[in-house]
Amino acid sequence: RMSSGDERFDVQTWLSEEATELGVPNASHSSLAAHLLAKDPLATLRDQFEFPKNRTLPDVDLSLVDADADSIYLCGNSLGLMPKATRRIMNEQFDKWGQMGVFGHLTAPIPWAHGDECAMEGVAELVGAKPVEVALMNGLTVNIHILLTSFYKPTATRHKILLESRAFPSDHYAIESQLRLKGLDPETSMVCMTPREGEETLRTEDIIKYIQEEGDSIAVVFFSGIQYFTGQLFDIEKITKAGQAKGCLVGWDLAHAFANVPLKLHEWNVDFACWCSYKYGCTGAGGLAGAFVHERFKDDKRERMLGWWSHKMSTRFQMNNVLDLDEGAAGYRISNPPAHLVVPVMGFLEAIKDVSIDDLRRRSYKLTGYLEYLVEYYFGAGSSHRVSDKVSCHSITPKETDQRGCQLSLKFNVSIDRIFKELIKRGVAADKRYPYIIRVAPVHLYNSFIDIRKFVDVLIESVRIVEKEM
Repeated sequence: RMSSGDERFDVQTWLSEEATELGVPNASHSSLAAHLLAKDPLATLRDQFEFPKNRTLPDVDLSLVDADADSIYLCGNSLGLMPKATRRIMNEQFDKWGQMGVFGHLTAPIPWAHGDECAMEGVAELVGAKPVEVALMNGLTVNIHILLTSFYKPTATRHKILLESRAFPSDHYAIESQLRLKGLDPETSMVCMTPREGEETLRTEDIIKYIQEEGDSIAVVFFSGIQYFTGQLFDIEKITKAGQAKGCLVGWDLAHAFANVPLKLHEWNVDFACWCSYKYGCTGAGGLAGAFVHERFKDDKRERMLGWWSHKMSTRFQMNNVLDLDEGAAGYRISNPPAHLVVPVMGFLEAIKDVSIDDLRRRSYKLTGYLEYLVEYYFGAGSSHRVSDKVSCHSITPKETDQRGCQLSLKFNVSIDRIFKELIKRGVAADKRYPYIIRVAPVHLYNSFIDIRKFVDVLIESVRIVEKEM
């Protein structure tokens, strides 16, 4: 059993069984997508979200598509779609602001002074934490700084921070600056692990081996839960345990893991973590981020960056400038919660109130597995069904379902520039990483098997057009 609580899902067996049930030769048959959709118990969850149309996306060639049809939106790993509930709840709060002004601070629903607390239980459940371990505040990078300021305490012999070589720029820059602020040199105190030669992803055994061998010099291990570029889901439980066994503190950037895969931060004994919420949490660009501090540190009073909201609510308005530090993660808050950023969190929680993250995880296995199968069938370098002699691609995301989330990173053997432009013209929203990677995310919340089939058909068409120009 893996750290995410997953059992490996056998994609090939599942697709073979579905193809047999439908009576088609294999899972590449165009009718399979509709068959899978008809059997999908969570298909109607899509109705809880606003889906962009082809006519509302920039750069779509409306002569090539049905203008009023849903676009092929497979970019929730960059920005999740808006829950319909968010618009309604936001308008309610606008009305409250307009009708009562300052009195909205303490007036339900969602009293602004306690808005973050309204969402605490739902968010804590998504990350496998107790509410006292979670705070909703700031943006992701700000929270990285806040947590490292408190937890990174270098000494002459233990001063290094361990991360991945392809860490998201936010993590890289934040760690560099934290080192410099403490008078240290990133060249000697920041260790960036790279995969083995010829491999795209890090092996868990290599990470653990490095920690075991070098851990006495490492103050903090700080990895991403899911690696944004490759889509690799790291073994949070095992890496955390290995780091702590060597006396390291272990923190996690869960930007691509939050609301994507099951998390059990309390059970896995993670020291601290943070995340943004606008990807799979669907809270809109720059949405309210979150932080986790394990209950073990609830009352430790470690030095930290402070503000009025670090003070307990019960005595906050005494205004005597004598800090009464709040317990747990709440004591790391600095400012009052921004009401209009709390609202999208509430909208998202309402949209998913009837489904569990485990249900979504099972759906994700199937959506991502179906995409992987079709990509290998039509574009695999060794496939006898390849649609192009010159263009091929493969997923650099781990094939093991328990080592990935909703995303597949497709690596092409040619520059993706022209291919990506053809996809955009045909109503596809995906993410590019030049020169060779297209990141595709069939999100378990609102994407369907039909979306995946349409994407692959458009990719086939786009590749054929580009091939003629080569």
